[in-house]
This record gives sequence, structure tokens and C-alpha cells, in this order.
Amino acid sequence: MTLIRWEAFRELDEFITRCNPYSVRLSAGRPVPVEAGQQAAATWAPAANISETDAEYMIKAELPEVSKEDVKVTVDDGVITISGERHGDLERKDEKLHRIESLYGSFSRSFRLPEDADVGAIHAESKNGILKVRVPKQPAARPRTVEVQVN
Repeated sequence: MTLIRWEAFRELDEFITRCNPYSVRLSAGRPVPVEAGQQAAATWAPAANISETDAEYMIKAELPEVSKEDVKVTVDDGVITISGERHGDLERKDEKLHRIESLYGSFSRSFRLPEDADVGAIHAESKNGILKVRVPKQPAARPRTVEVQVN
């Protein structure tokens, strides 16, 4: 007698895969590896960490295998967007791929900037698969006292 582990949504997952072979199956929120020859492209979003110091905000996005030429950082109406594309090198003549776990394709992440962000001084650098976007803070306006003449 052979026992088969029961998975509640296995039939639904298989049905979706049959209907749309380009879909990415998920298990516990992570992509399930696909066999070589299947489509591995899907919508993905890089992980991002946001931190703050007294002088600036820092956005660090994990972009492995993405060249700086394939990344675009834009600011529009107080929202900063990091977008681009990770190209999949899935066809190689000298090796046979057995399993593909990485996701490829276009990506985009957007974050609302705080009021004190100096949009004109934002700069970014890419090194070792990490994109660092530095958003300097504007100096706070000093309150001043104005004496008004009463007539």
C-alpha cells in the first residue's frame, strides 16, 4: 500500500497550471521551482529595506543579476519608483538546466516620500546586487518671530 500525502489545494493548483502553463505556483508564499523547459518568468518584486538617519532616508533594494543599465529610479508627485527588468539566461548550449527557482521579468516598487525629502538631491548607486537610493532630508524651516504693528 502506498501512502500519498494529502495537500488540500493540489488539485486546484494543478488545474490552474493546466489552464495557464505560465503561472507560477506558490507554496507558503514562495515560488515552487519549475522543471527545466517550463516557463520561469513571472511578476516579481525585489525585497526592499528602508532606514532613516538624521540626514537622509535610505532605500536598499535587493537586485541580484540586474545590471544598473536595467534599473530606473523615478520620482513623481512625492512617490519614488524603482523599476527595471531581470533577464533570464535560460538557454545555454554547454549545460543542461534541471531546476529553476529564480524569477525573471519586469519589476516595480513604489514608496511615498516623506514631506521633508529633498527630491532634487536624490542619488542612487548599484553594487554587488544591492541598489542604494539615498534621499536627503531638507533642513527644517526655523520658526521666526515677526512683530506686527497694530494701528
